[in-house]
Amino acid sequence: ICPRGNGAGSSFLRSDCVTAIPFPFTYDTVELHQMSTTHGRTITDTDITFYMMLTGGWHPVHCDRDFMKKAGLGAVRAQGSFGIAVSLGSHLESSVLEGSDEFVRAMGVEKWEYLRPLVSGDTFHLEVEIVGKDLQENGRDYVISREIRMINQNGDMLQRGIAQSMWRREA
Repeated sequence: ICPRGNGAGSSFLRSDCVTAIPFPFTYDTVELHQMSTTHGRTITDTDITFYMMLTGGWHPVHCDRDFMKKAGLGAVRAQGSFGIAVSLGSHLESSVLEGSDEFVRAMGVEKWEYLRPLVSGDTFHLEVEIVGKDLQENGRDYVISREIRMINQNGDMLQRGIAQSMWRREA
């Protein structure tokens, strides 16, 4: 994957790389297979604890170091749904999927896979690729489908899935 530019919200890639998602994009500028990456973010013990508090998911796999050690499973792990939440969070995607067109609504997530555990200390980034662009019957609204891949500091894919959102072109 190609490095991002260094400007705020920049998603410029080297000329020998896949075309970046335009910043900001419109219906006319976004195309299939354009791709951008986010900056890295490190998962902390606090992240895992706060997410358990939010969800009530206090399984020993997520909060009991002794249980994990005795079971030979290594470090405590974040709930898989933590990856979805943080991947779809506006603080991560705002720089790679911001349109000049009006945002209408999030449409959903599909085919989300948990491939590897999310552990405290992992630093991940997202690779976001446009995999669908569908103009609706009214001729103004369109749905963008993007594959989101969560990659750790070792290049391992942790999670992936497809998220869809609806946008509205100017009249």
